Amino acid sequence: MKLALLILIAATVTACISGIFGMAGGMIFMGIIATVMGVAEAMVVHGAVQSISNSSRAYFLKPNIRWDILGYKLLGALPAIAILAMISFIPSKAGLFIVLGLLPSILWLPKGIFKGDAAKPAHAVLCGAMVMGLNLSAGVAGPALDFFYVKTQLSRKEIVATKAVTMFASHLVKIFYFGLPLIAASGLTTLPPLWVFFAAIPCIIGGTFVGTRILNRLSDIGFKSYTKYLVTLIGIIYLWRGLSLAWLI
Repeated sequence: MKLALLILIAATVTACISGIFGMAGGMIFMGIIATVMGVAEAMVVHGAVQSISNSSRAYFLKPNIRWDILGYKLLGALPAIAILAMISFIPSKAGLFIVLGLLPSILWLPKGIFKGDAAKPAHAVLCGAMVMGLNLSAGVAGPALDFFYVKTQLSRKEIVATKAVTMFASHLVKIFYFGLPLIAASGLTTLPPLWVFFAAIPCIIGGTFVGTRILNRLSDIGFKSYTKYLVTLIGIIYLWRGLSLAWLI
């Protein structure tokens, strides 16, 4: 019961955060559940909860979805899925947190090195490959995804809406990638009861609704600045956690 309550509270709060910034909530939620669950189990729970969060966020902002960008992302994502499916790689907890902790460094690259812009077809294809690869190997790909949007000319609503659809698809793939082997090995005994996922739906939708209302009060310039610093702070916490776990090993 304590685990179920933790999942529901974390899902509500992080859905609100994601409604505002488009991705930081997913990183926080992964950190919480990966601390109290096994990696494969955390991946499935994270995928299920975040798919609900992202789909509801996309629904509230559906007029702002850039479907042209999503099509190019799919071209990059398919090869990544094929390669990782053959490898069947499952990260350790230490490795997962370390990778996630280092990801925000992408946002601090000098502008002259590479200007990530998801509105450009070639960049969108690369974005699809990176996001899918990271999502299946580290569980969260928010910083990499955000890198392709913080320098774009898209509005804040287009950014949040298009990223929401991107992550919704990625999380569905993650559920099958980690869930099928897990069920084959131990059934559903290591996962939370099914009612927890159903109970999470109104919690997530409510948190997302509040978050999108707050989003409407932010300027485009302030939004991009807040996102960058928030993700960096989360990354530092992740890196510390991962190094601590690696030291214990």
